[in-house]
Amino acid sequence: MADVHGPSPFETLAARVRFVLVEPSHPGNVGAAARAIKTMGFGELVLVHPRHAAVREEPEARAMASGADDVLAAARIVDDLDAALAGVQWSLALSARPREYGPPLLAPRAAGMQGAAVAAQGGGVALVFGNERTGLANHDVERCRAIAHIPANPAYSSLNLSQAVQVLAYEMRLACLDAALASASSPLVPGQAASAGDAGAGAEDIAGMFGHLEAALVRVGFLDPENPKKLMSRLRQLFARTALTREEVNIFRGIAKHVLARCRDDRQA
Repeated sequence: MADVHGPSPFETLAARVRFVLVEPSHPGNVGAAARAIKTMGFGELVLVHPRHAAVREEPEARAMASGADDVLAAARIVDDLDAALAGVQWSLALSARPREYGPPLLAPRAAGMQGAAVAAQGGGVALVFGNERTGLANHDVERCRAIAHIPANPAYSSLNLSQAVQVLAYEMRLACLDAALASASSPLVPGQAASAGDAGAGAEDIAGMFGHLEAALVRVGFLDPENPKKLMSRLRQLFARTALTREEVNIFRGIAKHVLARCRDDRQA
């Protein structure tokens, strides 16, 4: 139970973690996912374009929530992954299959530790899960900062969506408990917190940067929009290996902005 003077250190971290289900098909899985995250002390569930628009009221979803009706009822429904990642500094995609291009691959435990570290610095964290049948599309994976794979039995590696959510929620709970304990024993002193320029870049900041870079590359003729190949995917993979700060994102956006402006001036000359 939270202290009467405010949330516990763990609750503070848990409030910065959200679980995102992309295009879930089965109401029962949505309800079971709500239950899975509540049992681990989390409460934010975001649904990206679910198959059933009224999934929160579906009897099967409410039955499978089994006591996590509050989490289910409060679940936000958004149109796309960009909206689900708004305000997030670090996001993790869960995938059952290898990707030729994509962010760095982490084990679930390492992913939990990295996510908890971001939350401990005040950043928002998102764990992203795909559709029950097809998983996450490549373009959704590329929007995340890291990817995780649950090392299940190779002879039978099929995990239900809510089971996958439970595994990652458990790992995130362990990591947040450790981070909360560490912060209680060694609290930040004034001046230790990251400055605004050093703060981790948000998902929308990075999406804007890639939009600017792509436009600049097209303008200078380096990227053919009719035959882009894998250039932008490779760039996303490259930047995913770094922990971009807002200041760094602004530098790259500034470069792209000046390239576009110079090209515009040259055309008008």
